[in-house]
This record gives sequence, C-alpha cells and structure tokens, in this order.
Amino acid sequence: MSSSQPFLFPSTQSTVLPDPSSFFAPNLLSNPLPTNSFFQNFVLKNGDQPEFIHPYIVKSSLSSLTLCYPSQFHNPAFIYQNFIADLTITALNNPNPNSPHVISSFDDLSVTLDLPSSNLRFFLVKGSPFITCNVLGNVALSISTIHAILECNSNSNRTKYTVKLNNGQTWLLYASSPIDLSHDLSTIKSGVFSGVIRIACLPNSDPTCEAVLDRFSSCYPTSGNAVFSQPFCLEYKWEKNGWGDLLMLAHPLHLQLLSATDCAVTVLDGFKYNSIDGELIGVVGDSWILKSDPVSVTWHSIKGVKEEACLEIIDALNKDVASLDSKGISTTSSYFYGKLIARAARLALIAEEVCYLDVIPVIRKFLKDTVEPWLEGTFEANGFFYESKWGGIVTKQGALDSGADFGFGVYNDHHFHIGHFLYAIAVLAKIDPIWGRKYRPQAYALMADFMNLSRRTNSKYARLRCFDLWKLHSWAGGLTEFADGRNQESTSEAVNAYYSAALMGLAYGDTNLVAIGSTLSAFEIHSAQTWWHVKEGSTLYGEEFTKDNRVVGVLWSNKRDSGLWFAPAEWRECRLGIQVLPILPITEVLFSDVQFVKQLVEWTLPALAREGGVGEGWKGFVYTLEAIYDKVGALDKTRSLTGFDDGNSLSNLLWWIHTRDDKVEESDKGSKFCWFRHYSH
Repeated sequence: MSSSQPFLFPSTQSTVLPDPSSFFAPNLLSNPLPTNSFFQNFVLKNGDQPEFIHPYIVKSSLSSLTLCYPSQFHNPAFIYQNFIADLTITALNNPNPNSPHVISSFDDLSVTLDLPSSNLRFFLVKGSPFITCNVLGNVALSISTIHAILECNSNSNRTKYTVKLNNGQTWLLYASSPIDLSHDLSTIKSGVFSGVIRIACLPNSDPTCEAVLDRFSSCYPTSGNAVFSQPFCLEYKWEKNGWGDLLMLAHPLHLQLLSATDCAVTVLDGFKYNSIDGELIGVVGDSWILKSDPVSVTWHSIKGVKEEACLEIIDALNKDVASLDSKGISTTSSYFYGKLIARAARLALIAEEVCYLDVIPVIRKFLKDTVEPWLEGTFEANGFFYESKWGGIVTKQGALDSGADFGFGVYNDHHFHIGHFLYAIAVLAKIDPIWGRKYRPQAYALMADFMNLSRRTNSKYARLRCFDLWKLHSWAGGLTEFADGRNQESTSEAVNAYYSAALMGLAYGDTNLVAIGSTLSAFEIHSAQTWWHVKEGSTLYGEEFTKDNRVVGVLWSNKRDSGLWFAPAEWRECRLGIQVLPILPITEVLFSDVQFVKQLVEWTLPALAREGGVGEGWKGFVYTLEAIYDKVGALDKTRSLTGFDDGNSLSNLLWWIHTRDDKVEESDKGSKFCWFRHYSH
C-alpha cells in the first residue's frame, strides 16, 4: 500500500461490547485483544465460567483456581465433559478473597492468569499435563476438593505428594523446594511456601505414567507461540523454565500432522489422557513442526467442465445473470448480503470456465454496485466500522444491537460474514484489476480483521481472531459467555473465509496472502474431517453418538451437539448443508473421502421425505454431495429443483455436477488435488 498507515474503516463507539479492563492487565489494554480465544470466558462477565485447557477444565473464581480432569457424558444427541471441582487452589487467610483474577499475558498457545490477592500466578498452557503455579511470595496454600481425600503422602524430601481421592482419581503435586502439607477430609493445607508447584492428574492411576510425570516434572512451559515458517507448515515453540525436557500432549490431528523428521520430538504412545477431542498423547520436545498436505487454491474447478455440458451451464448462466438486480436486494444483514454478492461472483468464474464471457460485464456491474457502498460507507442501512475497545471491525447495526447481524457486533461469525465479502472482492479484483487497485486498502482491512498475523503492539486487529492455533480450526462464538466455551457450526464457511483470502492474494499477486490463506484452509479442512465428520465405525465419539450422527451440528470446546443454532437435529439436510455451503472448487478437497460422503448422503436422504416439506435450497446441498459418487442421479434431481439457497444457483450446481468424475472409487481420499506432488518428492 502506498500510504504509511493501513486503511481503517470509520471509527464508532459500540454500545453493546463488554469492558475488557475488568480482567486484562492495564499494559495489555492499549493493544487489540482476543475475542474468540480458548480462554475467552475468563474475561467475560464475572470471568468465572470454565474453559477447557487440555487436558483439564479450568475455572477461576473468588481468588481461586479450580481444576477438573473431566469425564464424558454420552447419548445419541450430544456428548459433553462434566465439570466437577476436583481440586481448588487458593491462598489460606486471603485478605481479599473476592478480588478478580488478572490476565497478565497471553499468546498463541497459553494464557497467564494471576490471582493478585493470593500471590499466585498460573501458566495455563494448552496441552500441558501439569497445571503450573508460581507462588510469588511466602504463601500458605489451601487445596480443597468436593471428594474425600483418602491419602496424601510425600516422598522423603517433601517435594512430591501423592493425593488419592474417593472418586478413584490420583493427583500428583510437585514442588520446587520442600513443602509441608497436612489434610483433613476435603482440604490440604500447606506451610508458608515460595516457588513453583505443579499439579497433574495421574491418568488411570497408572504407575508407568507416574514415572513419566516424575521424569518431566522439573521442566515447565510459561508460554507458547505458533510460527508459519513455510506454506502448509506450522511450528510450535514453547518457552520453558526449570531443567530437563518438556513434556506436552498432542491431540489426534497433531499426531497426524507431526513431522518427526523435521523436529527432535519423541512420541510416548503409552502416555495418554482422555478428552472429548480424542486421546491426548505425550510428546517430548519444546518445538514441534506440523505439516499438512498442500491444498491447491484455484479460481476454477480442479477437473474442468466436460465440453458437452457447457451448453446446459450457459443456459442456466443466462437466466441467473438476467435475474441479478442490485436495487432489488432487500436484506441489510452483513451475512445474507455477503452470500448474495458471493453468489454473483461465482457466476463470473463459472462463465470464465465455460468460456462464455458475454455475461461478465453484467456481473461486474452488479458486483460494483453492491460491494462499493459497503467499502465506501454509503450503504445507509448498514456498513463496516472500526471500534478500538477490543480492536476490530463491527457493523453499523451490530454496534447498537448485540443480536443484529448474528452477533457480528460482539465479534461472532466474523470469518463467515467477511469471507463471503472477500470472495466477491477477490473475483471483482480479478475481472476488473483497475477496480481492484482502487479498493485494495479496504479489501485488506476486511481481511486483516480475522487474518492479521502481526504480534506488534501498533497492530489494529487481534492476531488470527477466529483461528485456534492449538486446535487447528476456527471458533465462531465471540464475546458471549458460554458454559461450554467457544463454538463453531459451519466448517465449510470457515474454509471459505481462508480460501477467499487466498483468492484475494491471487488477484493482487500477493504470494504471502496466498500461502497463509491456503495453509489455514488446509488446517481447517483437516479439523473438519477429524472432529465434525463422523465416520461409521469411528471410535472418537463413542458408539451411541456415532451410530446416530454423520456430522456434528455445533462443536463446542466442551460439547458436541447434534442440533444446530437454527434447526433441530432431525433436520439432517440442514446439518449436511451447513457443512457444505458455499459450493466452491475447494469443496472437493473438504469432501475428498468418497466413502464418508456416501455414508453422509445415505444418512441424510430419508429426511428429505419429512412431513411438512424440506426447503429446496437444502436439497441442493444433499445432491451436491450425492454427485460425488452418483453424478447421473444427482443431475436428474438437481434439474427438478424449484429453488436454491440464497448463496447458491442452478448455474453453480450444474457447474459442480458437470465437473465430477463419471466413475469414482470409494477408497479415494483425494490425494490427487496437487499435481506437483508427483514431481516434488
């Protein structure tokens, strides 16, 4: 950009955003703050709702920190982790027991939570089997439990205690110097202590795991960052104190992507904790490298349209383009408006692919007429503004009403809404480069709201607002307190956000943006396939839930729900559709497992006969996936549709079906999407 300062949308004062100063340390308040993070509950309302800091659920309340190594509740409709106050840590004789906690620092993989009135600092690092507490002064500690304490025994030098509870749990406490503990039925009290205490639940009370915890108890992480060192590669780097090697835990997707040839790590297969996200396995090493297979971000289909199908697509294009009417748009919602303009942008790329350029001037005019008012601030009913309290973009309606624009004003669904806008902007910049240059500052401001990578203090936006660099997928829920933590419903719209940013990089010749957008798309796809797509016979979620579900409806930090925000679990066509829309070239990568696709469609099809009727738009998404393995059958059904989702069109469905293979192997897992792989090993 030519100017020294990046473009900012006009500033506004929100009337609905919470005050961040209640919990963040004063030195953090001048910087953009996280709005969709793994510790968000700690800074909302009273800050006393729990968060899942793998492998423990952690709750901070009344100058104490409560730990839970959770068990799971399963039924066919949902799974959740039970929060039980297994251990609660605080200072004895606290002069100010009601004082709030303070978030003194945070980064990609950790948060540091201080209890100032107790002189306790907790390093809460994702994936640490230990909770580490720095006792900052001479403090006598209280560790209480809702269970009965059966034993509390020390080693000979009083630096390790074994605590057995009547619920079957064994907890281990390690101290950096000798500490004296005494206990009654439910409370352990210490003498005055200063130093570091580490607490770990011993999984399954297994003696071999205890030996592992003993061995690595002296090295603790204080922070952790994730570095995009090269495309489709993410490096974790932890800062550590103490001595010896660092022991952390990896979830199933970490283990799939962990590149042992590129980093000095040791995987301890026998050392494992249970979690709702699957088994967490021990990994020794303070630097990990995660590598994904490359994903090709393309404007057009991966396989191309069959020549004999072009006339049918062109006929649909003529009708869809003729119906474009910028003055007839009634919605003022940033989400539905974004879907409409992205739908039109799809028509331009389909026209390019079938070499029917006659319709592109009409599409270009429609896109300019609809996109420019949002970028220039002349769309009276709504628009984009910048707010500095948390640091990010809100809408005109969202700044005054927390429920408007699906909560966009409280940082809900930012990647979904902006992703649709970026798709339209990327296409328009491609077909009209002069327009693209003119509006590049606004385009990059929208992108940066959820894809800023900067850690600099003068940055205007939170770092990777929605993307969880430990879980490797996005969270949609913003500054709303939820007992089950963050959540995300639509993985396909999350993929669309990063894919559209990569397309914008292609339009502007920005290889950096292409690389980051493609990499985040790849990780989001891996996560969707790991945690949202429920394959027959999978053991991840237990037999009851797996038998009744082929997709998760809403995935929460601490829960898996079969229902949707907008539909009950029985509306399976909606559950499928919300994980498919919008239909794009990258949809092929997201649904590359043909065997699973067939399972998902066959699970969904009976719902289309539901009494009371099913929306035509949702049927279109079912036929989209059906076309992957039954092109002819899906084509017949699609031709009989009488309506389409507001972000979809007959042209788009026909384009998709006519770019499918006539025959496909069920064992195909989509290894063919990056041709250069044949020549790069």
